Amino acid sequence: MKTLAILTLALGISLSAVAQDNVSYHGKKITADHATPTTELPAKMGDKTKLETKVEGTVESVCQVKGCWMRVKAADGQAMLVRFRDYGFFVPKDIVGKSVVFEGTAETKTTSVAELRHYAEDAGKSKEEIAKITQPEKAITFVADGVIVKK
Repeated sequence: MKTLAILTLALGISLSAVAQDNVSYHGKKITADHATPTTELPAKMGDKTKLETKVEGTVESVCQVKGCWMRVKAADGQAMLVRFRDYGFFVPKDIVGKSVVFEGTAETKTTSVAELRHYAEDAGKSKEEIAKITQPEKAITFVADGVIVKK
């Protein structure tokens, strides 16, 4: 009986360790509960220019210098830029295609040509691709306090 109890406890510990390996946390530890899909964020924001919320989506690209920003697939083939509050944490550089949940502040913002070119350079785009960026971009951006990366 004692052996069975020890085996059950060992199995429980092993399974919880495996379950924790399925996600990684960056920044403030958050939960995935009640996250809005990125495709529904514009409707949720409505006329607001800022909204505190939790969002879920798929990573399209990541800063290859430090992991200091990511682009997440949004509506209509667009990608939403997600930066991290006060440059306080980074995400792994190899998470393209992974599902993420992030919590913080969504904001409708116009990004300058210079900033767009900087992000393109960080993403490893070619000089030709960077030179094609000639217009500012109005879009929803996000400043995250915490990110969950699902493996």
